[in-house]
Amino acid sequence: MHFSLTLPLPREQVFAFYCDAANLGRITPPELEFRILTPLPIAMRQGALIEYRLRLFNVPFHWVTEIRKWAPPVSFVDAQKTGPFREWVHSHTFRENKDGSTTIEDELRYRLPAFPVGEAAFPLVQKELERIFTYRQEMIRSLLVPVGPHTPEKG
Repeated sequence: MHFSLTLPLPREQVFAFYCDAANLGRITPPELEFRILTPLPIAMRQGALIEYRLRLFNVPFHWVTEIRKWAPPVSFVDAQKTGPFREWVHSHTFRENKDGSTTIEDELRYRLPAFPVGEAAFPLVQKELERIFTYRQEMIRSLLVPVGPHTPEKG
């Protein structure tokens, strides 16, 4: 899965938002009841582990991700060590554009558990992930580019 979002902000500012793991809770739909269990603040770096608790399809999950690649302010990759998926690798790339804006590219590779039975749930899971990432993009935009009296709304 691939998602892209362009913000009228410099790359360093956008990347700094992603460096604060506490922001994950701010950009996750509330019904997922997402909670970071690792004490904050988390030093983001290659090898860092982040432990969470969340609900997916109303089923509680314990999830641990590892930062596998850390290349500020250009990219980072997190991957599931333990959790609900058979595989989960999420690559984040931050491209600085000529106009000073930043494009965030999210590439998500995942496999469902209990192959091949788990694959029957693939359409449902894919739709839910699309909904979650759409929510994330809306929240990131609203948190980083608030619309105010002197800020034109971006479409």
